Amino acid sequence: MPNYTLINIINIVCQIYTYLIIARVILSWVQHNPHNQYIQLLYKVTEPVLEPFRKLFSSFNIGVDFSPILAIFALNFVKNMIIRMLL
Repeated sequence: MPNYTLINIINIVCQIYTYLIIARVILSWVQHNPHNQYIQLLYKVTEPVLEPFRKLFSSFNIGVDFSPILAIFALNFVKNMIIRMLL
């Protein structure tokens, strides 16, 4: 029997994390105080996921950081794989 509560929790956590990544992207477009505790928390929470993607594409010197897009795709892929295993 599928555990729908666990699936809902996984969906909510992934959605919140996606919103955090999007918030970080938006912050990169505007001037902000990097010493703000909430902004520092946002960077600490999202950097462990974004950094590997950034390192992966750093040698291409594209000029545009695609790591947030790739991280969101990877997060959704992992989420879907976990949910399929639970069903």
